[in-house]
Amino acid sequence: MKINRITALQLFLALAVAVGFTGCSKRGGGGNTSSATGWKINDKKGGFQHNSKYKQQEAAPGLVEVEGGTFTMGRVQDDVMHDWNNTPTQQHVQSFYMDETEVTNVMYMEYLDWLKRVFPPTEENYKNIYVGALPDTLVWRSALGYNETMTNNYLRHPAYGDYPVVGVNWIQAVEFSKWRTDRVTEGILEKEGYLKRDAKILDATAENTFSTEAYLESPTKAYGGNEEIVLKGPRNKLANKEDAKNVYAQRTSGLIPPEYRLPTEAEWEYAALALVGNREYNMYKGNKKYPWRGQYTRSSRRQQKGDQLANFKQGKGDYGGIAGWSDDNADITAPARSYPPNDFGLYDMAGNVAEWVADVYRPMVDDEGNDFNYYRGNVYMKNKIGDDGRAEIVTAETIEYDTLSNGRIQYRNLPGQIAQTQITKEDTYLRQNYNRSDNRNFRDGDRESTRYFDANSTEEEGENNQKRMYDSPKHLVAKDSVGGMVREYDKKKRTTLINDNVRVYKGGSWRDRAYWLDPAQRRYFPQDMATDYIGFRCAMSKVGPKNSRKKARN
Repeated sequence: MKINRITALQLFLALAVAVGFTGCSKRGGGGNTSSATGWKINDKKGGFQHNSKYKQQEAAPGLVEVEGGTFTMGRVQDDVMHDWNNTPTQQHVQSFYMDETEVTNVMYMEYLDWLKRVFPPTEENYKNIYVGALPDTLVWRSALGYNETMTNNYLRHPAYGDYPVVGVNWIQAVEFSKWRTDRVTEGILEKEGYLKRDAKILDATAENTFSTEAYLESPTKAYGGNEEIVLKGPRNKLANKEDAKNVYAQRTSGLIPPEYRLPTEAEWEYAALALVGNREYNMYKGNKKYPWRGQYTRSSRRQQKGDQLANFKQGKGDYGGIAGWSDDNADITAPARSYPPNDFGLYDMAGNVAEWVADVYRPMVDDEGNDFNYYRGNVYMKNKIGDDGRAEIVTAETIEYDTLSNGRIQYRNLPGQIAQTQITKEDTYLRQNYNRSDNRNFRDGDRESTRYFDANSTEEEGENNQKRMYDSPKHLVAKDSVGGMVREYDKKKRTTLINDNVRVYKGGSWRDRAYWLDPAQRRYFPQDMATDYIGFRCAMSKVGPKNSRKKARN
Protein backbone atom coordinates (compact mmCIF):
# COMPACT_ATOMS: atom_id res chain seq x y z
CA MET A 1 0.00 0.00 0.00
CA LYS A 2 1.29 3.44 -1.00
CA ILE A 3 1.38 6.05 1.78
CA ASN A 4 1.32 9.83 0.92
CA ARG A 5 3.75 11.73 3.11
CA ILE A 6 2.92 15.42 3.76
CA THR A 7 6.02 17.46 4.29
CA ALA A 8 6.21 20.38 6.69
CA LEU A 9 6.53 22.81 3.76
CA GLN A 10 3.33 21.48 2.14
CA LEU A 11 1.42 21.78 5.42
CA PHE A 12 2.62 25.39 5.88
CA LEU A 13 1.52 26.37 2.36
CA ALA A 14 -1.91 24.79 2.84
CA LEU A 15 -2.46 26.67 6.09
CA ALA A 16 -1.34 29.94 4.47
CA VAL A 17 -3.83 29.54 1.62
CA ALA A 18 -6.65 28.74 4.03
CA VAL A 19 -5.89 31.78 6.18
CA GLY A 20 -5.71 33.93 3.03
CA PHE A 21 -9.17 32.84 1.89
CA THR A 22 -10.57 33.43 5.36
CA GLY A 23 -9.08 36.93 5.49
CA CYS A 24 -10.43 37.85 2.05
CA SER A 25 -13.94 36.82 2.99
CA LYS A 26 -13.93 39.29 5.88
CA ARG A 27 -12.79 42.35 3.99
CA GLY A 28 -15.09 45.40 3.94
CA GLY A 29 -15.19 45.25 0.13
CA GLY A 30 -17.25 42.07 0.49
CA GLY A 31 -19.93 44.06 2.26
CA ASN A 32 -20.16 41.77 5.32
CA THR A 33 -17.30 42.38 7.70
CA SER A 34 -15.11 45.40 8.39
CA SER A 35 -11.41 45.04 7.58
CA ALA A 36 -10.74 47.74 10.20
CA THR A 37 -12.50 46.22 13.23
CA GLY A 38 -13.76 42.80 12.17
CA TRP A 39 -17.28 43.90 13.11
CA LYS A 40 -20.25 43.10 10.94
CA ILE A 41 -21.28 45.85 8.51
CA ASN A 42 -24.97 46.53 7.80
CA ASP A 43 -26.08 44.48 10.80
CA LYS A 44 -29.88 44.54 11.05
CA LYS A 45 -29.51 45.07 14.78
CA GLY A 46 -27.71 48.37 14.17
CA GLY A 47 -24.11 49.57 14.07
CA PHE A 48 -22.24 50.92 11.07
CA GLN A 49 -24.30 51.03 7.87
CA HIS A 50 -22.65 51.36 4.46
CA ASN A 51 -23.78 50.83 0.88
CA SER A 52 -21.22 48.18 0.01
CA LYS A 53 -23.18 47.24 -3.14
CA TYR A 54 -22.67 50.65 -4.75
CA LYS A 55 -21.24 50.25 -8.25
CA GLN A 56 -20.80 53.60 -9.95
CA GLN A 57 -22.44 56.96 -10.45
CA GLU A 58 -25.25 57.03 -12.96
CA ALA A 59 -25.65 59.94 -15.33
CA ALA A 60 -28.33 62.29 -14.00
CA PRO A 61 -31.10 63.55 -16.35
CA GLY A 62 -29.75 65.36 -19.41
CA LEU A 63 -26.07 64.67 -18.70
CA VAL A 64 -23.35 62.75 -20.54
CA GLU A 65 -20.02 61.66 -19.08
CA VAL A 66 -16.84 63.53 -19.93
CA GLU A 67 -13.73 61.58 -18.99
CA GLY A 68 -11.12 63.90 -17.48
CA GLY A 69 -7.54 64.33 -18.58
CA THR A 70 -4.70 66.73 -19.29
CA PHE A 71 -4.89 69.37 -22.01
CA THR A 72 -3.44 72.70 -23.07
CA MET A 73 -5.91 75.35 -21.98
CA GLY A 74 -5.94 78.64 -23.86
CA ARG A 75 -4.26 77.55 -27.07
CA VAL A 76 -5.48 80.06 -29.67
CA GLN A 77 -4.35 79.63 -33.25
CA ASP A 78 -5.55 83.07 -34.38
CA ASP A 79 -5.12 85.87 -31.86
CA VAL A 80 -6.21 88.74 -34.07
CA MET A 81 -7.56 90.64 -31.06
CA HIS A 82 -4.12 90.69 -29.39
CA ASP A 83 -5.72 90.83 -25.97
CA TRP A 84 -3.21 88.35 -24.50
CA ASN A 85 -5.72 86.66 -22.22
CA ASN A 86 -5.40 83.17 -23.71
CA THR A 87 -1.83 82.31 -22.76
CA PRO A 88 -1.44 78.51 -23.08
CA THR A 89 -1.25 76.61 -19.79
CA GLN A 90 -1.31 72.88 -19.13
CA GLN A 91 -4.20 71.87 -16.92
CA HIS A 92 -5.74 68.67 -15.62
CA VAL A 93 -9.50 68.28 -15.33
CA GLN A 94 -11.23 65.56 -13.33
CA SER A 95 -14.00 63.54 -14.93
CA PHE A 96 -17.42 65.16 -14.81
CA TYR A 97 -20.83 65.18 -16.45
CA MET A 98 -22.20 67.89 -18.72
CA ASP A 99 -25.55 68.66 -20.31
CA GLU A 100 -25.82 67.09 -23.74
CA THR A 101 -27.37 70.32 -25.03
CA GLU A 102 -27.76 73.87 -23.87
CA VAL A 103 -30.63 74.46 -21.43
CA THR A 104 -33.67 74.95 -23.63
CA ASN A 105 -36.72 77.19 -23.32
CA VAL A 106 -38.94 74.28 -22.29
CA MET A 107 -36.48 73.26 -19.55
CA TYR A 108 -36.38 76.79 -18.18
CA MET A 109 -40.16 77.12 -18.47
CA GLU A 110 -40.55 74.09 -16.19
CA TYR A 111 -38.49 75.99 -13.61
CA LEU A 112 -40.66 79.11 -13.98
CA ASP A 113 -43.85 77.05 -13.73
CA TRP A 114 -42.66 75.46 -10.47
CA LEU A 115 -41.75 78.82 -8.96
CA LYS A 116 -45.10 80.31 -9.93
CA ARG A 117 -47.08 77.40 -8.45
CA VAL A 118 -45.11 77.08 -5.23
CA PHE A 119 -44.40 80.78 -4.63
CA PRO A 120 -47.39 82.65 -6.08
CA PRO A 121 -46.27 86.12 -7.21
CA THR A 122 -49.67 87.46 -6.09
CA GLU A 123 -48.55 87.06 -2.46
CA GLU A 124 -46.50 89.89 -1.01
CA ASN A 125 -43.77 87.69 0.49
CA TYR A 126 -43.08 85.95 -2.81
CA LYS A 127 -43.78 88.55 -5.49
CA ASN A 128 -40.09 89.03 -6.36
CA ILE A 129 -39.20 85.32 -6.62
CA TYR A 130 -40.93 84.52 -9.91
CA VAL A 131 -40.27 87.94 -11.43
CA GLY A 132 -36.57 87.71 -10.51
CA ALA A 133 -36.24 84.39 -12.36
CA LEU A 134 -37.88 85.59 -15.59
CA PRO A 135 -35.51 85.92 -18.58
CA ASP A 136 -35.18 89.39 -20.04
CA THR A 137 -37.10 88.97 -23.30
CA LEU A 138 -36.35 92.57 -24.27
CA VAL A 139 -32.79 91.59 -25.16
CA TRP A 140 -34.11 90.83 -28.66
CA ARG A 141 -34.92 94.46 -29.36
CA SER A 142 -32.74 96.58 -31.65
CA ALA A 143 -33.01 100.30 -32.24
CA LEU A 144 -32.64 99.67 -35.98
CA GLY A 145 -34.31 96.28 -36.29
CA TYR A 146 -37.75 94.69 -36.03
CA ASN A 147 -37.47 91.78 -33.61
CA GLU A 148 -40.76 91.98 -31.71
CA THR A 149 -41.66 88.47 -32.87
CA MET A 150 -38.82 87.03 -30.75
CA THR A 151 -39.53 89.47 -27.91
CA ASN A 152 -43.11 88.21 -27.63
CA ASN A 153 -42.75 84.54 -28.61
CA TYR A 154 -39.22 83.18 -28.24
CA LEU A 155 -39.44 82.10 -24.58
CA ARG A 156 -42.97 80.70 -24.43
CA HIS A 157 -44.17 79.67 -27.89
CA PRO A 158 -43.88 75.88 -28.45
CA ALA A 159 -42.25 76.56 -31.83
CA TYR A 160 -39.17 77.63 -29.87
CA GLY A 161 -39.42 74.99 -27.12
CA ASP A 162 -36.22 73.16 -28.10
CA TYR A 163 -34.25 76.35 -28.73
CA PRO A 164 -31.65 77.43 -26.14
CA VAL A 165 -32.93 79.86 -23.54
CA VAL A 166 -31.42 83.37 -23.71
CA GLY A 167 -31.93 86.57 -21.75
CA VAL A 168 -30.75 84.73 -18.63
CA ASN A 169 -28.01 86.36 -16.58
CA TRP A 170 -25.32 84.42 -14.75
CA ILE A 171 -27.07 84.66 -11.37
CA GLN A 172 -30.30 83.26 -12.79
CA ALA A 173 -28.38 80.38 -14.39
CA VAL A 174 -26.85 79.52 -11.00
CA GLU A 175 -30.26 79.57 -9.29
CA PHE A 176 -31.73 77.33 -12.00
CA SER A 177 -28.92 74.84 -11.33
CA LYS A 178 -29.71 74.80 -7.59
CA TRP A 179 -33.41 74.28 -8.29
CA ARG A 180 -32.62 71.46 -10.70
CA THR A 181 -30.48 69.73 -8.06
CA ASP A 182 -33.33 69.67 -5.56
CA ARG A 183 -35.95 68.51 -8.05
CA VAL A 184 -33.79 65.64 -9.36
CA THR A 185 -32.90 64.51 -5.82
CA GLU A 186 -36.54 64.74 -4.79
CA GLY A 187 -37.54 62.53 -7.70
CA ILE A 188 -34.85 59.94 -6.89
CA LEU A 189 -35.85 59.69 -3.21
CA GLU A 190 -39.51 59.31 -4.15
CA LYS A 191 -38.66 56.56 -6.63
CA GLU A 192 -36.58 54.73 -4.01
CA GLY A 193 -39.39 54.94 -1.45
CA TYR A 194 -37.94 57.50 0.95
CA LEU A 195 -40.62 60.13 0.28
CA LYS A 196 -44.40 60.08 -0.02
CA ARG A 197 -45.45 59.37 -3.60
CA ASP A 198 -46.43 62.43 -5.66
CA ALA A 199 -45.73 64.79 -2.77
CA LYS A 200 -43.49 66.80 -5.10
CA ILE A 201 -46.61 67.76 -7.08
CA LEU A 202 -49.59 67.48 -4.75
CA ASP A 203 -48.06 68.71 -1.49
CA ALA A 204 -45.46 71.24 -2.63
CA THR A 205 -46.28 74.70 -1.27
CA ALA A 206 -44.28 77.70 -0.13
CA GLU A 207 -44.22 76.16 3.37
CA ASN A 208 -43.59 72.59 2.12
CA THR A 209 -40.61 72.49 -0.24
CA PHE A 210 -37.80 69.98 -0.56
CA SER A 211 -34.16 71.02 -0.23
CA THR A 212 -31.40 68.46 -0.65
CA GLU A 213 -29.10 70.06 1.93
CA ALA A 214 -31.93 70.53 4.43
CA TYR A 215 -32.92 66.87 4.05
CA LEU A 216 -29.35 65.71 4.61
CA GLU A 217 -28.91 67.96 7.64
CA SER A 218 -32.17 66.74 9.19
CA PRO A 219 -34.69 64.71 7.13
CA THR A 220 -37.62 65.80 9.25
CA LYS A 221 -36.88 69.45 8.37
CA ALA A 222 -37.64 68.79 4.71
CA TYR A 223 -40.98 70.08 3.46
CA GLY A 224 -41.01 72.76 6.13
CA GLY A 225 -40.93 70.20 8.93
CA ASN A 226 -43.96 68.29 7.61
CA GLU A 227 -42.84 64.87 8.81
CA GLU A 228 -45.88 63.18 7.30
CA ILE A 229 -44.46 63.56 3.78
CA VAL A 230 -41.12 62.05 4.80
CA LEU A 231 -42.57 59.33 7.00
CA LYS A 232 -45.12 58.12 4.45
CA GLY A 233 -42.49 56.80 2.08
CA PRO A 234 -42.75 52.99 1.64
CA ARG A 235 -39.37 52.57 3.37
CA ASN A 236 -40.40 54.81 6.27
CA LYS A 237 -43.48 53.04 7.59
CA LEU A 238 -41.52 51.93 10.65
CA ALA A 239 -39.79 55.28 11.15
CA ASN A 240 -41.66 56.04 14.39
CA LYS A 241 -40.49 52.81 15.99
CA GLU A 242 -37.40 52.91 18.17
CA ASP A 243 -35.74 49.97 16.38
CA ALA A 244 -36.27 51.37 12.85
CA LYS A 245 -33.13 51.42 10.67
CA ASN A 246 -32.26 53.06 7.34
CA VAL A 247 -35.55 54.91 6.94
CA TYR A 248 -33.81 58.04 5.65
CA ALA A 249 -31.39 58.42 2.76
CA GLN A 250 -27.91 59.80 3.51
CA ARG A 251 -24.73 60.52 1.56
CA THR A 252 -23.66 57.01 2.45
CA SER A 253 -26.73 55.63 0.67
CA GLY A 254 -25.17 56.50 -2.69
CA LEU A 255 -28.53 57.70 -4.02
CA ILE A 256 -28.04 61.45 -3.78
CA PRO A 257 -25.97 62.76 -6.71
CA PRO A 258 -23.64 65.77 -6.57
CA GLU A 259 -25.22 69.11 -7.33
CA TYR A 260 -25.96 70.54 -10.76
CA ARG A 261 -23.83 73.64 -11.36
CA LEU A 262 -22.28 75.74 -14.08
CA PRO A 263 -19.11 74.18 -15.54
CA THR A 264 -15.80 75.83 -14.79
CA GLU A 265 -14.00 77.49 -17.67
CA ALA A 266 -11.40 74.70 -17.72
CA GLU A 267 -14.12 72.03 -17.81
CA TRP A 268 -16.07 73.78 -20.55
CA GLU A 269 -13.02 74.31 -22.77
CA TYR A 270 -11.83 70.73 -22.24
CA ALA A 271 -15.27 69.34 -23.06
CA ALA A 272 -15.65 71.55 -26.14
CA LEU A 273 -12.26 70.59 -27.58
CA ALA A 274 -12.96 66.87 -27.15
CA LEU A 275 -9.36 66.00 -27.90
CA VAL A 276 -10.24 62.39 -27.15
CA GLY A 277 -11.12 62.17 -30.86
CA ASN A 278 -7.48 62.86 -31.72
CA ARG A 279 -6.04 60.52 -29.11
CA GLU A 280 -3.64 57.76 -30.07
CA TYR A 281 -2.33 55.73 -27.15
CA ASN A 282 -1.18 58.26 -24.53
CA MET A 283 -0.94 61.38 -26.67
CA TYR A 284 -2.98 63.65 -28.89
CA LYS A 285 -2.35 63.28 -32.60
CA GLY A 286 -2.62 66.78 -34.01
CA ASN A 287 -4.51 69.83 -32.78
CA LYS A 288 -8.09 70.96 -33.16
CA LYS A 289 -9.24 74.45 -33.98
CA TYR A 290 -12.93 73.72 -33.44
CA PRO A 291 -14.94 71.13 -31.47
CA TRP A 292 -15.03 68.98 -34.62
CA ARG A 293 -12.13 67.51 -36.57
CA GLY A 294 -10.41 69.50 -39.27
CA GLN A 295 -9.62 73.16 -39.79
CA TYR A 296 -12.82 74.21 -41.54
CA THR A 297 -16.39 75.04 -40.54
CA ARG A 298 -17.99 72.95 -43.33
CA SER A 299 -18.59 69.21 -43.34
CA SER A 300 -16.54 67.00 -45.65
CA ARG A 301 -18.82 63.96 -45.27
CA ARG A 302 -20.54 62.88 -48.44
CA GLN A 303 -24.08 63.09 -47.02
CA GLN A 304 -23.63 66.65 -45.64
CA LYS A 305 -20.77 67.87 -47.76
CA GLY A 306 -20.56 71.65 -47.66
CA ASP A 307 -22.99 72.06 -44.75
CA GLN A 308 -21.92 74.27 -41.88
CA LEU A 309 -21.10 72.41 -38.66
CA ALA A 310 -22.31 75.20 -36.38
CA ASN A 311 -24.69 78.13 -36.26
CA PHE A 312 -22.70 81.37 -36.60
CA LYS A 313 -22.53 84.58 -38.61
CA GLN A 314 -20.70 83.89 -41.87
CA GLY A 315 -20.27 87.52 -42.88
CA LYS A 316 -21.82 90.95 -42.85
CA GLY A 317 -25.54 90.51 -43.32
CA ASP A 318 -25.15 86.73 -43.68
CA TYR A 319 -26.72 84.89 -40.73
CA GLY A 320 -27.97 81.82 -42.55
CA GLY A 321 -27.28 81.82 -46.26
CA ILE A 322 -29.54 82.53 -49.20
CA ALA A 323 -33.16 81.46 -49.44
CA GLY A 324 -33.67 77.96 -50.82
CA TRP A 325 -30.28 76.68 -49.73
CA SER A 326 -29.19 77.73 -46.30
CA ASP A 327 -25.60 77.47 -45.11
CA ASP A 328 -26.47 76.60 -41.53
CA ASN A 329 -30.29 76.45 -41.67
CA ALA A 330 -30.66 79.14 -39.01
CA ASP A 331 -30.70 82.90 -38.77
CA ILE A 332 -31.12 83.36 -35.01
CA THR A 333 -30.63 80.37 -32.71
CA ALA A 334 -31.35 76.81 -33.83
CA PRO A 335 -33.05 73.86 -32.07
CA ALA A 336 -30.88 71.63 -29.90
CA ARG A 337 -29.13 68.81 -31.78
CA SER A 338 -29.37 70.60 -35.14
CA TYR A 339 -25.68 69.96 -35.79
CA PRO A 340 -23.46 66.91 -35.20
CA PRO A 341 -22.07 66.42 -31.65
CA ASN A 342 -18.38 66.48 -30.82
CA ASP A 343 -16.43 63.39 -29.78
CA PHE A 344 -17.79 63.57 -26.21
CA GLY A 345 -21.35 63.53 -27.54
CA LEU A 346 -21.99 67.20 -26.70
CA TYR A 347 -24.04 69.37 -29.04
CA ASP A 348 -23.50 73.04 -29.95
CA MET A 349 -20.20 73.52 -28.12
CA ALA A 350 -19.54 76.10 -30.85
CA GLY A 351 -22.14 78.46 -32.23
CA ASN A 352 -25.88 78.74 -31.53
CA VAL A 353 -25.45 80.58 -28.22
CA ALA A 354 -22.36 81.38 -26.21
CA GLU A 355 -22.48 79.95 -22.68
CA TRP A 356 -21.94 81.17 -19.14
CA VAL A 357 -19.28 79.37 -17.12
CA ALA A 358 -18.68 79.60 -13.39
CA ASP A 359 -15.43 81.60 -13.38
CA VAL A 360 -14.85 85.22 -12.48
CA TYR A 361 -12.93 86.80 -15.36
CA ARG A 362 -9.28 87.76 -15.09
CA PRO A 363 -6.92 88.22 -18.07
CA MET A 364 -4.53 85.68 -16.57
CA VAL A 365 -4.92 82.00 -15.73
CA ASP A 366 -2.56 81.40 -12.83
CA ASP A 367 -1.24 77.92 -13.54
CA GLU A 368 1.59 78.54 -11.06
CA GLY A 369 -1.06 78.82 -8.35
CA ASN A 370 -2.92 75.70 -9.47
CA ASP A 371 -3.01 73.33 -12.45
CA PHE A 372 -5.68 70.90 -11.18
CA ASN A 373 -9.40 71.66 -11.64
CA TYR A 374 -8.56 75.33 -12.13
CA TYR A 375 -11.31 77.74 -11.08
CA ARG A 376 -11.38 81.39 -10.06
CA GLY A 377 -14.44 82.36 -8.07
CA ASN A 378 -14.46 80.43 -4.78
CA VAL A 379 -16.48 82.08 -2.02
CA TYR A 380 -16.58 79.56 0.83
CA MET A 381 -19.78 79.46 2.85
CA LYS A 382 -21.13 77.54 5.83
CA ASN A 383 -24.54 76.80 7.29
CA LYS A 384 -25.97 79.56 9.43
CA ILE A 385 -26.64 78.24 12.92
CA GLY A 386 -29.82 79.27 14.71
CA ASP A 387 -30.51 79.81 18.39
CA ASP A 388 -31.26 76.11 18.81
CA GLY A 389 -27.77 75.15 17.69
CA ARG A 390 -29.02 73.62 14.46
CA ALA A 391 -28.83 74.82 10.87
CA GLU A 392 -31.27 77.66 10.22
CA ILE A 393 -33.95 77.03 7.61
CA VAL A 394 -35.07 79.94 5.42
CA THR A 395 -38.70 80.93 5.90
CA ALA A 396 -41.06 83.31 4.12
CA GLU A 397 -40.03 86.01 6.58
CA THR A 398 -36.27 85.49 6.23
CA ILE A 399 -35.91 85.32 2.42
CA GLU A 400 -33.03 87.53 1.28
CA TYR A 401 -33.03 89.50 -1.95
CA ASP A 402 -30.32 91.35 -3.86
CA THR A 403 -30.84 94.54 -5.84
CA LEU A 404 -28.74 94.16 -8.98
CA SER A 405 -26.85 96.97 -10.66
CA ASN A 406 -29.64 97.40 -13.21
CA GLY A 407 -32.31 97.60 -10.51
CA ARG A 408 -33.73 94.08 -10.86
CA ILE A 409 -34.62 92.21 -7.68
CA GLN A 410 -33.14 88.69 -7.42
CA TYR A 411 -33.79 86.19 -4.66
CA ARG A 412 -30.73 84.88 -2.83
CA ASN A 413 -32.42 81.91 -1.18
CA LEU A 414 -35.80 80.19 -1.03
CA PRO A 415 -37.96 78.95 1.85
CA GLY A 416 -36.96 75.45 2.86
CA GLN A 417 -33.27 75.92 2.06
CA ILE A 418 -30.52 76.22 4.68
CA ALA A 419 -29.41 79.81 5.24
CA GLN A 420 -25.76 80.37 4.37
CA THR A 421 -23.12 82.73 5.72
CA GLN A 422 -19.47 83.34 4.86
CA ILE A 423 -16.78 81.57 6.83
CA THR A 424 -14.77 83.67 9.28
CA LYS A 425 -11.10 84.07 10.18
CA GLU A 426 -11.70 81.74 13.11
CA ASP A 427 -12.78 79.03 10.64
CA THR A 428 -9.50 79.32 8.73
CA TYR A 429 -7.11 79.67 11.67
CA LEU A 430 -3.84 77.79 10.95
CA ARG A 431 -5.32 76.39 7.74
CA GLN A 432 -2.71 75.98 5.01
CA ASN A 433 -4.81 75.74 1.82
CA TYR A 434 -6.92 78.91 2.18
CA ASN A 435 -7.33 81.71 4.71
CA ARG A 436 -10.40 83.68 3.61
CA SER A 437 -13.96 83.23 2.46
CA ASP A 438 -13.85 85.33 -0.73
CA ASN A 439 -11.10 84.15 -3.08
CA ARG A 440 -12.30 85.76 -6.29
CA ASN A 441 -9.29 88.08 -6.54
CA PHE A 442 -6.73 85.71 -5.01
CA ARG A 443 -3.22 86.22 -6.44
CA ASP A 444 -4.48 88.84 -8.85
CA GLY A 445 -4.27 92.34 -7.45
CA ASP A 446 -4.31 91.54 -3.75
CA ARG A 447 -1.30 91.89 -1.49
CA GLU A 448 0.07 88.45 -2.35
CA SER A 449 0.50 89.31 -6.02
CA THR A 450 0.92 93.09 -6.18
CA ARG A 451 4.10 94.42 -7.76
CA TYR A 452 4.33 97.59 -5.69
CA PHE A 453 7.22 98.02 -3.27
CA ASP A 454 4.92 98.63 -0.30
CA ALA A 455 2.91 95.45 -0.81
CA ASN A 456 3.22 94.54 2.85
CA SER A 457 2.08 97.92 4.10
CA THR A 458 -0.50 97.76 6.88
CA GLU A 459 -2.45 100.67 5.39
CA GLU A 460 -5.93 99.52 4.47
CA GLU A 461 -6.98 99.71 0.83
CA GLY A 462 -9.68 102.32 0.29
CA GLU A 463 -11.76 103.80 -2.48
CA ASN A 464 -9.13 106.49 -3.09
CA ASN A 465 -6.25 104.06 -3.33
CA GLN A 466 -4.99 104.54 -6.89
CA LYS A 467 -2.96 101.33 -6.75
CA ARG A 468 -6.02 99.14 -7.06
CA MET A 469 -5.29 96.78 -9.95
CA TYR A 470 -8.87 96.64 -11.26
CA ASP A 471 -10.28 100.14 -10.95
CA SER A 472 -13.73 99.38 -12.35
CA PRO A 473 -16.90 101.52 -12.11
CA LYS A 474 -19.08 101.21 -9.02
CA HIS A 475 -22.64 102.19 -9.85
CA LEU A 476 -24.90 102.81 -6.86
CA VAL A 477 -28.33 101.21 -6.66
CA ALA A 478 -30.31 101.78 -3.46
CA LYS A 479 -33.71 102.71 -2.10
CA ASP A 480 -34.68 106.03 -0.57
CA SER A 481 -36.72 106.57 2.60
CA VAL A 482 -40.03 105.96 0.82
CA GLY A 483 -38.90 102.84 -1.02
CA GLY A 484 -38.16 104.44 -4.37
CA MET A 485 -35.25 103.21 -6.48
CA VAL A 486 -32.17 105.45 -6.52
CA ARG A 487 -29.63 104.94 -9.29
CA GLU A 488 -26.34 106.81 -9.29
CA TYR A 489 -24.06 106.34 -12.32
CA ASP A 490 -20.32 106.21 -11.58
CA LYS A 491 -18.81 109.16 -13.47
CA LYS A 492 -15.27 108.82 -12.13
CA LYS A 493 -12.39 108.11 -14.47
CA ARG A 494 -11.88 104.37 -14.51
CA THR A 495 -9.32 102.16 -16.22
CA THR A 496 -11.20 98.87 -16.71
CA LEU A 497 -14.56 97.11 -16.62
CA ILE A 498 -13.09 94.06 -14.84
CA ASN A 499 -14.24 93.41 -11.28
CA ASP A 500 -15.35 90.53 -9.07
CA ASN A 501 -18.81 90.49 -10.63
CA VAL A 502 -17.94 89.87 -14.28
CA ARG A 503 -18.09 86.26 -15.46
CA VAL A 504 -16.50 84.38 -18.32
CA TYR A 505 -18.61 83.19 -21.23
CA LYS A 506 -17.31 80.78 -23.83
CA GLY A 507 -18.06 79.67 -27.38
CA GLY A 508 -19.27 81.59 -30.39
CA SER A 509 -22.93 82.36 -30.97
CA TRP A 510 -25.32 82.99 -33.85
CA ARG A 511 -24.18 86.62 -33.74
CA ASP A 512 -20.42 85.83 -33.90
CA ARG A 513 -17.97 85.24 -36.75
CA ALA A 514 -16.09 81.94 -36.98
CA TYR A 515 -13.15 83.41 -35.04
CA TRP A 516 -15.09 83.02 -31.79
CA LEU A 517 -15.91 79.34 -32.39
CA ASP A 518 -12.48 78.35 -31.08
CA PRO A 519 -13.11 76.79 -27.62
CA ALA A 520 -10.07 78.62 -26.22
CA GLN A 521 -11.58 82.05 -26.83
CA ARG A 522 -12.83 83.80 -23.71
CA ARG A 523 -14.86 86.91 -23.10
CA TYR A 524 -16.59 88.43 -20.09
CA PHE A 525 -19.89 90.07 -19.25
CA PRO A 526 -21.49 91.45 -16.03
CA GLN A 527 -23.05 88.59 -14.07
CA ASP A 528 -26.32 90.47 -13.50
CA MET A 529 -26.96 91.34 -17.15
CA ALA A 530 -28.28 89.26 -20.05
CA THR A 531 -28.12 89.21 -23.85
CA ASP A 532 -29.80 87.50 -26.79
CA TYR A 533 -26.71 85.42 -27.55
CA ILE A 534 -25.61 83.98 -24.16
CA GLY A 535 -27.22 80.83 -22.74
CA PHE A 536 -25.85 78.08 -20.50
CA ARG A 537 -25.67 74.39 -19.75
CA CYS A 538 -25.16 72.56 -16.47
CA ALA A 539 -22.41 70.26 -15.27
CA MET A 540 -22.03 67.79 -12.40
CA SER A 541 -18.90 66.42 -10.76
CA LYS A 542 -18.17 62.71 -11.10
CA VAL A 543 -17.49 60.77 -7.91
CA GLY A 544 -15.46 57.59 -7.84
CA PRO A 545 -13.17 56.28 -10.59
CA LYS A 546 -11.95 58.46 -13.47
CA ASN A 547 -13.90 56.45 -16.05
CA SER A 548 -16.68 53.91 -16.12
CA ARG A 549 -14.91 51.44 -18.39
CA LYS A 550 -13.94 48.07 -17.00
CA LYS A 551 -10.30 47.29 -17.71
CA ALA A 552 -9.37 43.70 -18.45
CA ARG A 553 -7.18 42.03 -15.85
CA ASN A 554 -3.78 40.74 -16.97
